Amino acid sequence: MALLKHLLFSFTIFIISFVFCYGSLQEDPLTSIYVHHSPSVDDGGTLFKNFNKQSANVLSLNRFEKRGSLKKVNVNDYGAKRNGDTDDSEAFKKAWDEVCDSGEAILVVPKDNYLLKPIRFSGPCKPNIEVQISGTLEAADDPSDYDEDSRHWLVFDKIKNLYVYGGGTLDGNGKVWWENSCKKNKKQPCKDAPTALTFDSCEDLTVENLNIENAQQIHVSFQDSENVKVSGLNVNAPEDSPNTDGIHVTKTKNIQISDSVIGTGDDCISIVHGSKNVEATNITCGPGHGISIGSLGAGKSKDVVSGIKVNGAKIFGTKNGVRIKTWQGGSGSASDIKFQNIEMNNVTNPIIINQNYCDKKKRPCQKAGSEKSAVEIKNVVYENISGTSASEVAVKFDCSEKFPCQKIKLQNIDLACEGGDDAEALCNNVDKLSYIGHVKPRCSKE
Repeated sequence: MALLKHLLFSFTIFIISFVFCYGSLQEDPLTSIYVHHSPSVDDGGTLFKNFNKQSANVLSLNRFEKRGSLKKVNVNDYGAKRNGDTDDSEAFKKAWDEVCDSGEAILVVPKDNYLLKPIRFSGPCKPNIEVQISGTLEAADDPSDYDEDSRHWLVFDKIKNLYVYGGGTLDGNGKVWWENSCKKNKKQPCKDAPTALTFDSCEDLTVENLNIENAQQIHVSFQDSENVKVSGLNVNAPEDSPNTDGIHVTKTKNIQISDSVIGTGDDCISIVHGSKNVEATNITCGPGHGISIGSLGAGKSKDVVSGIKVNGAKIFGTKNGVRIKTWQGGSGSASDIKFQNIEMNNVTNPIIINQNYCDKKKRPCQKAGSEKSAVEIKNVVYENISGTSASEVAVKFDCSEKFPCQKIKLQNIDLACEGGDDAEALCNNVDKLSYIGHVKPRCSKE
């Protein structure tokens, strides 16, 4: 009888353990991105995150083991001159066609210098392809080379399970575009310039360990894509280079950006319309305009973003820290947003929501209270943010009078002026503003 009781007890413990583990592993991996309204700092889901990390390590190991069996397609074998002065675009196109058509292959760019005109690496392709960029790709700087497509330099589109890596450099050679920008030369008309690297309509995409510099305009853009992992990017351009966003996310869902260093003349990361479940971790940002959601609602458009999380960032010497920016007259929403574990150093606007953005050059600005619609902002959490502000106002919520910001939470905030004086917080039209723990500065008007 004692043996039977022991067996029944052991079996019960096994069943309970199995149910617990199975339930944990069935958790949606994207739930960690959504805002939790509990005051606790811990996001939970540790068991799943550890399992997910182990799974990623296993996948990386399998990928490494399989790489030895993949066919290597070297651009030099297809006629690339690799001297940095002769156009190598045709060689890259031929090599790509071979990789895409055959599958089970790696497009290899050795440690040489290559000059490239605009190229579109299009799919769909046969499964299991990679692009290993070890050399330096330099963009052609003659604007006439971009007559057919003035918005792009290198594009990967309509590809599933693509892996791009290698430690190489993509140089957008953007000086000629910057000099002719209306922001640098007031006599020039305002027009768009090429994005250096674009991933369009890709699925299950991994991009890691690349240097992207001196883009004509945006450095790297992810658009209309799904299930994207980005890590180990170094993005660099002069502080006065116009519109040179580092990483731009639009109409993309389930994207993780991690362990990247970004310093440009515009936003380090910009997240715009149609983006859902975006997570950025361990980001170093500066110089530039900070990490931005928006702008949203331009031209009275309806824009929606949700499930945005920035967890772990060092932001220094930037115009903004973490920002949400929406145009007057737009519609839609920006919701379920969390900024946490962020260090600020000499940032002009460390925490800012601007729901009344208006470019006076393009149209007259509406008067406060006259707007008929707005991109509504709700469920935003700022947690564990500290450092220094280059201005007296470290926290600024400039929300719509008719469509106020809703459910804004500040938790464990410690921001002071660069010289050590107390900073200010200005809050206009915020509905349900809450504080948890030490929060400094606090809004005088709530």
